[in-house]
Amino acid sequence: MCEIRLQITEEDTEQELDTHLEEALEPNCRVFIHNDDVTPFDFVIIILQRIFQLKSLEAEHVAFVAHTSGLAYVATLPCPEAHKRVGKAHFAASLEGYPLMFTVEPED
Repeated sequence: MCEIRLQITEEDTEQELDTHLEEALEPNCRVFIHNDDVTPFDFVIIILQRIFQLKSLEAEHVAFVAHTSGLAYVATLPCPEAHKRVGKAHFAASLEGYPLMFTVEPED
């Protein structure tokens, strides 16, 4: 059996703490998904699970609310992370030719 050992240095720990501190200091943003009549429901659920890390039932609920109301809350994240994930979601949708739309709003 092959064992993999990771050596964690004090520098690694400090960098990880710095990253968490920076994220904690970042303002938060809310992510919303908008309904459209083209993007398949199943594709929306996959995006919500893979990119926004929602559990299966959460993703289905968000997709259903967006479908019936036109707009649904997805998550609250540090603003840079929210923009990054929305960019990934838009890119994935564009590759498939879907007009899936997310928006990001600063949290008050």
